[in-house]
Amino acid sequence: MSDLHKEVSELEGKSATAARLFDIRLIIGGLFTLYGVIVTVAGVFASDADMKKAEGVNINLWTGLAMLALGLFFLGWMKLRPVRIPPSPESEK
Repeated sequence: MSDLHKEVSELEGKSATAARLFDIRLIIGGLFTLYGVIVTVAGVFASDADMKKAEGVNINLWTGLAMLALGLFFLGWMKLRPVRIPPSPESEK
């Protein structure tokens, strides 16, 4: 019986790790943060022609900062409220 309990415990641990790994907030937050950094850098180095096309607004800079803020929000949310795996019915007995 102890081998069975050990195997069940290992599977529960793997399940919890998989749930944390594939948390959608990590994927969304990571992508928005990455793209936010790229677009912000593009906005910092915007040319005069780019600014003229956007009627004087540095749209890349503002959009990049907004994307960066949203990405960091998702990553912070994931860190502050981690996924909790409900206990299995067998462990409650």
